[in-house]
Amino acid sequence: MKRLLSFALAGLLAISAQAQAPQSPEIAARSYLLLDMTANRVLTERDADTPNDPASLTKLMTAYVVFGALRDKRLSLEQTLPVSKRAWDERKGDPSLMFIDTLMTPKVDELLHGMIIQSGNDASVALAEGVAGTVEQFVAMMNRQARAWALTNTEFKNVTGMTETGHKSSARDLSVIAANLIRDFPEYYAYYSQREFTYNKIRQHNRNLLLTRDASVDGMKTGYTSAAGYCLIASSQRDYPNGKRRLLSIVMGAASKEARASESQKLLNWGYSAFDAVRLFEKAQAISTVPVWKGVLPEAKLGASGAVYVAVPRGEGAKLQTKIERSDPLVAPLTKGQRVGVIKVSTTAGVAVAEVPLVVLEEVPLAGIFGRAWDAVRLWIK
Repeated sequence: MKRLLSFALAGLLAISAQAQAPQSPEIAARSYLLLDMTANRVLTERDADTPNDPASLTKLMTAYVVFGALRDKRLSLEQTLPVSKRAWDERKGDPSLMFIDTLMTPKVDELLHGMIIQSGNDASVALAEGVAGTVEQFVAMMNRQARAWALTNTEFKNVTGMTETGHKSSARDLSVIAANLIRDFPEYYAYYSQREFTYNKIRQHNRNLLLTRDASVDGMKTGYTSAAGYCLIASSQRDYPNGKRRLLSIVMGAASKEARASESQKLLNWGYSAFDAVRLFEKAQAISTVPVWKGVLPEAKLGASGAVYVAVPRGEGAKLQTKIERSDPLVAPLTKGQRVGVIKVSTTAGVAVAEVPLVVLEEVPLAGIFGRAWDAVRLWIK
């Protein structure tokens, strides 16, 4: 059964998968999920809520917390950070490395390249210590963010993704992390599209094979441990006549590097070919104008806060209809963005497709005492 993301993206509250969906492809992996980020719809999935070892997909949350520190001015890209013995000790066992040592003071920007492109465990530890002082405090920040997003199948024990008892996540939870990273930090997302990075005269290639195979793929992250198998989150954006459309595939537990890439590509191609993203409303488009009581304005413009897309099986877009359900009467003051109802999208056969918050598009302040009194009488008579 196709399921929904448990949180709202781009204004969509929920999307039903009751409509007949195209047959999804067979995917050779432990679990997977394909998300249409533009329409906020999970197009297909298998065992997406099963907790697994996330390997280096963990570093998406590590990066999210670091990006938050940059946004809040607690860190800067040009700032240099020391390399602790703990970061240097990541060399033990020969995992993924940036190859920094305790005599170096790399910049935050360099460490981000090392963590994202080279999947450096040493870079991850250095960044965590630079943000939070200790790895343990940084991991606590990661888990607080996971709880804020209600990721019930995720618990972090480290910042690198190395196998550790209790360290877990699921395909659905990882899709939430990846989608929020893309949406919240577009200025840093370009790191994930870079194909190689050289530091300390050591050149390493991005392990995401789709970056060189599919021009529409611009991220995100690979992972591997013996417990996790081969994992890949791939993000792709393609241009269509009604705008750009982004899909996000999560593949966990594939058999090889090649398999994780080919299975991810299979999911992306199927999602683009089997579904249409239909743009119903533009951002801040007035869908309805309704009377307001006790306000300085007689009417309020209502609509969706962002552009509204829905994903439907190819060719089904003409069968959609919308219905507005709102509070009545609307009484001032009304603030911009205040939710006053829902926009329900369904097929002509009555199958629910989406519910979108109906919000006030322009503020309506409270009227003066005489205006309020007159409307109070009118409401009483009504």
